[in-house]
Amino acid sequence: MCWEYRTFRDEGGRNCVLSCKPVEKCWQPSEFLPEASQGPDGFMKEVRALRERTIELPDDCFVIFVGNMLTEDSLPTYQTVINTWDGVCDATESSSCPWAIWTRAWAAEENRHGHLLRTYIYLSGRVNMLMIEKTMQYLIGAGMDNGTENKPYMGFVYSSFQERATFLSHGYMARLAKEAGDPVLVRLCGTIAANEKRHENAYTKIIEKLVEVDPNATVLAVENMMKKRIVMPHHVMSDGQDSNLYEHFSAVSHRMRVYITRDYAEIIDFFITRWKLEKLDEAEARSAQDFVCKFPFEVWKLEIESRNQSYIQ
Repeated sequence: MCWEYRTFRDEGGRNCVLSCKPVEKCWQPSEFLPEASQGPDGFMKEVRALRERTIELPDDCFVIFVGNMLTEDSLPTYQTVINTWDGVCDATESSSCPWAIWTRAWAAEENRHGHLLRTYIYLSGRVNMLMIEKTMQYLIGAGMDNGTENKPYMGFVYSSFQERATFLSHGYMARLAKEAGDPVLVRLCGTIAANEKRHENAYTKIIEKLVEVDPNATVLAVENMMKKRIVMPHHVMSDGQDSNLYEHFSAVSHRMRVYITRDYAEIIDFFITRWKLEKLDEAEARSAQDFVCKFPFEVWKLEIESRNQSYIQ
């Protein structure tokens, strides 16, 4: 570990903590949901209104909605993975080091997303909650190997990518909700998307700084993660019955044009520009730099080939 990184490790953690919002300034799920404390009549009136709004949402929209919820509800897995990264983990689950404080604060903010989505879906009456709950338990129980190898550089690359992917996915869901005429769901998804964007910025700034202090190792980490492909957490989803559940979800996602191959390429291209990777002049990592900067075009080619193949069929 280079001296610059050891210095950055302390500074970067403190900067992440500064990006956290105080609890009293954060939104809470109940602000978007029927208020149960107002009494049964008022509560049921709001539930009926929610169901009237969601009845116009196509089934495919609910597939995406549930997929987003499963991603958010896998929070225990993500926090466990982060706490395997060397040098930035929360060794005691109550550490006062900046990185540990950031991880816990980040998890506390993210925890609201799954809670809000799950409750909204439940109140809609449109889904089989028992199967969703089983799927959730299977998913968390399965864990996840995201390829970061306990290495913080690779972990921060993965987190930057995942946060941007969820930002885009919730944004797409807001668009679908708007088309179906559910303004509350539009606001709900838009609010979660904004939260993901703030978290994306926090992780993205970490990589920006790492590019400054340790460019060779950082570019090699980006290359490593690109070669492995960034996999979303719910790729191991199972309900105990359908072994191809994720494939079915992906088929709906592509049909609805929500987080498709094009988005994957555009996310990579976004980070290449944001981290100024094409402008680096580091001989040691030249090969990695070339691979990373060309990678979006390779992914776009796959998207075009796939689209052409679907037309032929």
